[in-house]
Amino acid sequence: MRVNFTVNGRPYEADDVWEGESLLYVLRERMGLPGSKNACEQGECGSCTVRLDGDPVCACLVAAGQVEGRDVVTVEGLADYARQRAAGGCASGACGDAKNTGTSVDAAQRWEARPADSQTGEAAELSTVQQAFIDAGAVQCGFCTPGLLVAADELIERNPEPSDADIREALSGNLCRCTGYEKILDAVRLAAAREETQTAGTGA
Repeated sequence: MRVNFTVNGRPYEADDVWEGESLLYVLRERMGLPGSKNACEQGECGSCTVRLDGDPVCACLVAAGQVEGRDVVTVEGLADYARQRAAGGCASGACGDAKNTGTSVDAAQRWEARPADSQTGEAAELSTVQQAFIDAGAVQCGFCTPGLLVAADELIERNPEPSDADIREALSGNLCRCTGYEKILDAVRLAAAREETQTAGTGA
């Protein structure tokens, strides 16, 4: 079957998708986007977390055929996604039709990434969450980091002032094999604080 969908703001057409092919396989093997990691393939570890129409999902559990006409954001497109959300005032979690859930499906479908120097976004400016993970020393072996970044970004969009319990709940589906969770919590707290400061600075 043929599947048409949007990845990081760019339309994509996948041909000859077989019935059991996962979104994760399409992203990594067909599109060359290695940020979403292939680990458990059972939705247990969260290493492959991406946003599907704004919601965090395990790409290993989503059949490629299910994304027809939908919008996918991977860690490679996270910085542009966060930047455009902030420019549109969605960082408060009160944009569009999604009063309590952050970005609406319509807004996610209209979102487009700005061109970067490479398809993987290597030269792109980092999002607040990505920079906070670096500054807090939350990146260890790095395997779980892409999934954690996507999940943390969604949390801060939905809940700009998360409590520690909120952070733990939001990241509960993402396993860190290095077990350095305290630095990860610090990074999310730091990102939330920086987002709050930026929002206050814009008067939003």
